[in-house]
Amino acid sequence: MNQPHSSFAAEASIARCRDGNGRPTGRPSLSGSRTETVAAAHLVRALADPHRLVILAMLASTREGVCVCEFTEALPLNQPTVSHHLRILREADLVTCERRGTWVYYRLGADVRERVERALSRLTPRKAVA
Repeated sequence: MNQPHSSFAAEASIARCRDGNGRPTGRPSLSGSRTETVAAAHLVRALADPHRLVILAMLASTREGVCVCEFTEALPLNQPTVSHHLRILREADLVTCERRGTWVYYRLGADVRERVERALSRLTPRKAVA
């Protein structure tokens, strides 16, 4: 069984500190706490699949919930694989679901855009204007 690897070191190596003159110091740096960094990595991993991005785009295009059967029709995936991708998105709190009879309908989470922007801003902080 594969052990999940610690992604903190890899995440921290993405950004490098710079000294007052803008020269790299060689020390990894991300703003925020380790917990925030791990949460951002979890979110980015959930987004890092083209099928999950299509699912999110479908959800973003409507205010109504999208039936799981619609994802199966729209994607070149079978139902168990679609359910796997939806589970990953649910675990990352990117989508919510509601059962209506025998079908499950999905919607974007309430704060998805803000959470994604926060995660990305940790990796690409804005430069100070001099």
